[in-house]
Amino acid sequence: MDHVRILLLDDHPALRHGIRQLIDSEPDLQVCAEATNREELLEQLNEVTPDMAIVDITLQDKNTTGLDLIGDIHAKAGQIPVLVFSMHDETLYAERAMAAGARGYLMKQEPVMLLLDAIRAVMRGEIYLSKRMNQALLQAHVKGGAPTHPDDPVSALSVREFEILRMLGKGMPPREIAEAMSLSVRTVETHRRNMRNKLGCGTASELTQFAVDWVHREA
Repeated sequence: MDHVRILLLDDHPALRHGIRQLIDSEPDLQVCAEATNREELLEQLNEVTPDMAIVDITLQDKNTTGLDLIGDIHAKAGQIPVLVFSMHDETLYAERAMAAGARGYLMKQEPVMLLLDAIRAVMRGEIYLSKRMNQALLQAHVKGGAPTHPDDPVSALSVREFEILRMLGKGMPPREIAEAMSLSVRTVETHRRNMRNKLGCGTASELTQFAVDWVHREA
């Protein structure tokens, strides 16, 4: 029987070991490579061609997330399905993961056996999200907006605003953000003004401090 060959991108050794044991115990699944950062990921993709990838969001390199590396995976291994497996709240990250090219999102707080369901779902060509997240996205589609979490204003940000918030929190000035996102500085400034309104920040410095505090909490 052919195995589905899976690449794991996660910087927690114990958790990665547990995931590998779970996957390798299945007759149709096999972990073919592991990585903890972009350098290791690219090295592994030069050696193997996985059928799918499971990626965490937070990695060893605090300037890079698993979402940032989905493009690298697709560039090296083709349009293989990517499942994001993360501790981060799906209401904040699932839609962003889909926008980055992922085919599914599963929180690590869920029962671990759901990981096998998620793997098989994305390998069948399906989108895998929790019932709660599916409902939130459906409601947002009907209303013509993005799903929001009532307790966190960050969830009201667009995908592009969310990325700008993350870069601001890492200390990147507007010009560097513009270069990284292939935008004009004026466009970045427009996004920052919109973000201030959504986040209740009166000044640009308050927005920057909000971003720094938010990145620190999410690290």
